[in-house]
Amino acid sequence: MEITNIVETVRMIEEENLDIRTITMGISLLDCIDADGEKARQKIYDKITTKAKDLVKVGEEIEMEYGVPIINKRISVTPISLIAGASSDKDYVAYAKTLDAAAKKVGVNFIGGFSAFVEKGYHKGDEILLRSIPRALAETERVCSSVNIGSTKAGINMDAVRDMGEIIKETAELTADTQGLGCAKLVVFANSVDDNPFMAGAYHGVGEADCVVSVGISGPGVVKKALEKVKGEPFDILAETVKKTAFKITRMGQLVGQVASERLNVPFGIVDLSLAPTPAIGDSVGRILEEMGLERVGTHGTTAALALLNDAVKKGGVMACGHVGGLSGAFIPVSEDEGMIEAVEIGALNIEKLEAMTAICSVGLDMVAVPGETSAATISAIIADEAAIGVSNHKTTAVRIIPAPGTKVGDRVELGGLLGTAPVMAVNPFGSEAFIQRGGRIPAPLHSFKN
Repeated sequence: MEITNIVETVRMIEEENLDIRTITMGISLLDCIDADGEKARQKIYDKITTKAKDLVKVGEEIEMEYGVPIINKRISVTPISLIAGASSDKDYVAYAKTLDAAAKKVGVNFIGGFSAFVEKGYHKGDEILLRSIPRALAETERVCSSVNIGSTKAGINMDAVRDMGEIIKETAELTADTQGLGCAKLVVFANSVDDNPFMAGAYHGVGEADCVVSVGISGPGVVKKALEKVKGEPFDILAETVKKTAFKITRMGQLVGQVASERLNVPFGIVDLSLAPTPAIGDSVGRILEEMGLERVGTHGTTAALALLNDAVKKGGVMACGHVGGLSGAFIPVSEDEGMIEAVEIGALNIEKLEAMTAICSVGLDMVAVPGETSAATISAIIADEAAIGVSNHKTTAVRIIPAPGTKVGDRVELGGLLGTAPVMAVNPFGSEAFIQRGGRIPAPLHSFKN
């Protein structure tokens, strides 16, 4: 790198909140399958603690040597419904506790993969895992869970959509002492991806290598600073500015990923380009959109601004790195973005506008708090709407929603750390019970047939 580029990168880190959001090690557990659940769990613990024993140490060494903050070190594993399904166990909470113990042993922040794929139906392991989610998340500290309920090829499993509404409610109730914190570790997907390094939706896909290391980058503050220099310029110049900035950020992410790969002696997986905000001032995707000329994120024009941002980030990142994957784009988690929080509290942003934005962003309705009295059927209907957007548009969509017990519209849910503060948002007061109770499957769209 030329000296000017080094100086620029140092400035991004010191003044513009540039960081590596996560180094995530993906570990296959397929060779841990055993008909005896106790033996399977011992194999799982042994493999994770062996493969990831140096993950945190290597991450900290890279931070010190290169001066690049690495906020999280995480692990993703093969979906547990596939591993535990071979056993005779009738409950998988013990598997979640094994993952939690392994995560604590190696010192990572989170471990993802208490997961299932049910877009076309349940097998034995799926059904047991879904029933186990509320207790698993209530009785562990670092375990994250995800369930894929739809895909463009398969359509939407509305039985699973109904069940997930009830599971989210139960999870909130079991973690009521922390305002439903368990729900912040649970994601419902359509078109989920195998190599996502971000929590809570990370898992290690069955098509992945035995062990890989991937990087999730960030940098909303860097993008906002770059846009401040082209204030009032046409959109094509604005897009080019975002693209060039994303290129530089991704280059740094690729460097960190390659160094980590070499030191851990495992293959380099992907760089996820996503702009992931934090509650810190100066680290907001919402403020980027406002820098484009919106008075507040959520007003008319927000979806168009987000479309430009998401596209330019992908274009710049793909130019910079040959191994791009994950979700890659812009995240809009309400509780984790100070600009979004403010927009909700002043009435500029509501759930309906957020839903429109999810047709463009990299994920979906993320870290949204709703009143504790919100029914399971309403939560299921919100999930169905998001899945329909994803399935119809060949994109990943997700719902991470928190029906915080005892809260009402206008309250705040304090989740702490990077999870931030979630203002409780209003939901439509009219019911969807009869719609959700139909069950069955919404068929795949016509344009899914491409063979």
